[in-house]
Amino acid sequence: MSRISEPVIPVCSGSCAIIICAGLTLLMGTSAAQESAQTIDPAVAEQAASDQQSRQSQLEVDQLDDQTGSDIAANRQAARQLNRRRIYNSNLEELVADQEREKLSLQQQIDEFGSVERGVVPLMFDMIATLRKFIELDMPFLQKERADRLARLETNMSRSDLSVTERYRQIMEAYQIEVSYGRNIEAYIGTLEIGGEERRVDLLRVGRIVLAYQTLDRTETGFWDKTERHWVVDNSYSRDIADGLRIARKQMAPRLLEMPVPAAGLVK
Repeated sequence: MSRISEPVIPVCSGSCAIIICAGLTLLMGTSAAQESAQTIDPAVAEQAASDQQSRQSQLEVDQLDDQTGSDIAANRQAARQLNRRRIYNSNLEELVADQEREKLSLQQQIDEFGSVERGVVPLMFDMIATLRKFIELDMPFLQKERADRLARLETNMSRSDLSVTERYRQIMEAYQIEVSYGRNIEAYIGTLEIGGEERRVDLLRVGRIVLAYQTLDRTETGFWDKTERHWVVDNSYSRDIADGLRIARKQMAPRLLEMPVPAAGLVK
């Protein structure tokens, strides 16, 4: 009969056993690590994906917050502009209303002016006629200047390029000039017809009180007699008239002068 041989199990000493144990431990650790890695890797990937999604969500939130802030600022700006526009439109409405009132007022003034003009034009003709009569009756000084001014006023009444207002202004200016003659003293050279002969003389006007003359060679002195309305030769006033001429020309300090002034009761 044959014998079945039994397997032979090698027997190791202590160091060999340690190596075998270490090998078994390493094999078991590697297997456990592989099993742990297989368990952890999906969790890490899931956490990483979650973190990425959170970051993306936060980025979107930040973008929405920025957009919301921009929209709020834009809305505030639009509200301010709208408020300004409302204020501007309100003021514009007030201006338009005021212009309408002014337009109505101007139209009323134009209508009234038409009525006034119809009354003013005849009045201006009367004023010119009165001024002409006054100059004719006044002392004969600056006759050409005053006559030319009067002629211009009469010509202006037929000029279409001058408004009624301008014509009236010039008439009033002529009246004011005539009034001023009664408040000042004046000396000028003029021409007088004396004894049928025209002569160049110095003329002295003291307001509308005295109008006297003296020949340029100082040989003859006279004055205008307002009562008889003619020139009177009177050399007794020669010195005073000469001084009056110098005072009027600011060549001499003012002083009391004896002038041929008619008595009030003798003036017609």
